[in-house]
Amino acid sequence: MTDWLSPDEWRAVALSLRVSAWAVAASLPFGLLVAYALARWNFWGKQVLNGLVHLPLILPPVVTGYLLLLTFGRRGWLGQALEEWFGIVLAFRWTGAALAAAVMAFPLMVRAMRLAIEAVDPRLEQAAGTLGASRLWVFVTVTLPLILPGIIAGVILAFAKAMGEFGATITFVSNIPGQTQTLPSAIYSFLQVPGGETQAARLAGVAIAIAMAALLVSEWVSRAVARRIAGS
Repeated sequence: MTDWLSPDEWRAVALSLRVSAWAVAASLPFGLLVAYALARWNFWGKQVLNGLVHLPLILPPVVTGYLLLLTFGRRGWLGQALEEWFGIVLAFRWTGAALAAAVMAFPLMVRAMRLAIEAVDPRLEQAAGTLGASRLWVFVTVTLPLILPGIIAGVILAFAKAMGEFGATITFVSNIPGQTQTLPSAIYSFLQVPGGETQAARLAGVAIAIAMAALLVSEWVSRAVARRIAGS
C-alpha cells in the first residue's frame, strides 16, 4: 500500500489531513458561538456579522487569500504583531494553510449549526430557564444535545471544504512541497508537468475516497445521535 503513492504524495495527503483537522478544531468553538448568536440573539450589526461570515463563499478564493496575506503576512498589521510579540508566523507555513482553510470552511460550519439551533423550540430552553437553570447550563443540557447532529454535519462539511481548499491557500502560503503543499496543490503541480497526469489521478482518487468516507461517517454518527436523542 505504501508503494502506491510516492513519499511526496503521502506528505501532501498527510499535510491536508493535518491542516483540515486543525482548521476544524480551531474554528469549531467560534463557529458554535457565532451560529448561536445569529440564531438566538438580536443585536445591532447582526446582518453585518452574517454578511462577514458568508463573505468567503462569495469572494473569489484568491481574494480571500490576498486579504489574509495583507492581514497575517509578515508585513501585515496583525501578522507583524504576532511575530514580534509571540514569534508566530503564519504566512508560507502549514499553520497559515490551516488558517486559510478555516476561513473558507467557516461559513459552511456556521450555516449547518445555525439551522440546527433554529430548529430547536425556544420554549424548551425557556422551560429549563424557569426551573432556575442558568443560560450556560440550559445550553449544555438542553440545546447542545438537540443540535449535536447539526454540529456533526457542520464539522464534516467544514472538514471536506478544508480538504479541497486551493485558491486562498496557495495565495497565502504558496505551494512549498513538504511544508505547505496540500493535496489540491499537489494535484495542480502534477498537472503542470509532462507525465504528471497519473500522479494527479492517484491523488484525486485519494481525495474522493476521503470525502466519501467523511460523508459516510457523518451520516452514521448523525443517525446514531438522532436515535439516541429520540430514545432518551
